Amino acid sequence: MTFLITFISLIFIFILLILDLTKKIPLLHKSIMSVYFIFAPHFVMLYYLFINRSHIGKNNAVCKWIILIELSIFLFYTWTKLNLFPNIKRENASFRLKIMLGGRRLVLFGLYSIFVQILMYIVYFSNLKYLKIPTHIFIIDIILTILVILTVLINGMLHILCTSKRLNVIKRIIVVFASFIPIVNIFVILYASHTAKIEYDHDLYKVITNKQRIDSHVCKTKYPLVLVHGVGFRDLKYINYWGRIPKELLRNGATIYYGNQEAWGTVEYNAHDIKDKVLQIIKETGCEKVNIIAHSKGGLDSRYMISKLGMSKYVASLTMMSSPHRGCKFVDVACKIPDKIYKAVAKLFNKYYRILGDKNPDFYTASRQFSTYNSKKFNEEVLDVPNVYYQSYATVVKNVFSDYVVSIPYILSKITAGENDGLVSIDSAKWGNFKGVIRNNRRRGISHGDIIDLRREDYKGFDVLEKYVEIVSDLKNRGF
Repeated sequence: MTFLITFISLIFIFILLILDLTKKIPLLHKSIMSVYFIFAPHFVMLYYLFINRSHIGKNNAVCKWIILIELSIFLFYTWTKLNLFPNIKRENASFRLKIMLGGRRLVLFGLYSIFVQILMYIVYFSNLKYLKIPTHIFIIDIILTILVILTVLINGMLHILCTSKRLNVIKRIIVVFASFIPIVNIFVILYASHTAKIEYDHDLYKVITNKQRIDSHVCKTKYPLVLVHGVGFRDLKYINYWGRIPKELLRNGATIYYGNQEAWGTVEYNAHDIKDKVLQIIKETGCEKVNIIAHSKGGLDSRYMISKLGMSKYVASLTMMSSPHRGCKFVDVACKIPDKIYKAVAKLFNKYYRILGDKNPDFYTASRQFSTYNSKKFNEEVLDVPNVYYQSYATVVKNVFSDYVVSIPYILSKITAGENDGLVSIDSAKWGNFKGVIRNNRRRGISHGDIIDLRREDYKGFDVLEKYVEIVSDLKNRGF
């Protein structure tokens, strides 16, 4: 009878492993794991009780060793698979997402184990006299339990920290250091787990959406797109000003070029650069016109090119993202700096940007073109052309802590012009067909840099890539 029970248990475990390997019954299912994490950490203690209290353990050495071996194989197999391949979901997610979600599962299992093992030890101490477990067995049991919990938690957190895109460098550092603070680390681990879940759902939705769009070419406009950058940046080969946006548009059928104007060129100078680029595109592709999407000062450069350089017949539409059409009042304040100091600063900027590739940087003039009085004069002289479709968008941040890069100009803009994205107010961004304010209800809002995917990060309540797909898709539907 003893051998029969042992043989049946051996066959049962063997079948269980086969079913898992053939993906018939996943051992890593949460219902199985919820039981596993109750008993697995106490393997040594439970085996001690088995060989000392049970009939089989006391009277049959062969059965005792067989059971020890089969349980060891089962526990080792399950533990190894759990830590190496924790994710069991079969959605068509990327390798990165699967690793991240697997890390989240490990973290949740670790937290579950903490709760369960606390209850287990409460039960143990309440039955201390009855169990009569030797001190050395109890110490080994505690050490194994701690190692099991720490291994799962650390492994899970490493999965998340190494794969999550939403946890930037600063957040990662905070999470790592806070993980060593008792009680606080529980909340930090839950935060990391929650972030991983949101990111997984968001990115998996993107995968599904992209598959559905694969043959639709929602961004395949009649005329190619020209992306025109803002002030202080250049169109570099390896560091794209527009972040992940061009790649997403290309994936959905768009044809993309760049303005290639200077970082600190004046509006007039840059307009000539953009004109040359547009004419080059038309010559190379044979297209009649282009659609321009411009950010910040790029909107002013493009408006000047269309109206003043006779390029209206070559431009179908101009979409302006957070362009300061009515200037920035904080620039008015900056213009009150003594002229000698202003020119000295401008000289340093010009020297630096020549190294970066600007042929004719003019920080002094270009920066002052953002003042409200220069903008008023600009709007009086640079008039819209009837056959070009003009549209604009504004963005806003929530508060001074939303984006530390623009905290100071945000305060000045908030005081003088109301809601803004850290640089440009809503009223200043309005031009042509104003399509509205892009915002979310979260703490951050959408800053001047967020709208061009400056940090390559995803924010709750706003998908910058989807926004540009929506904008370009609308241009396509309008016949542009």
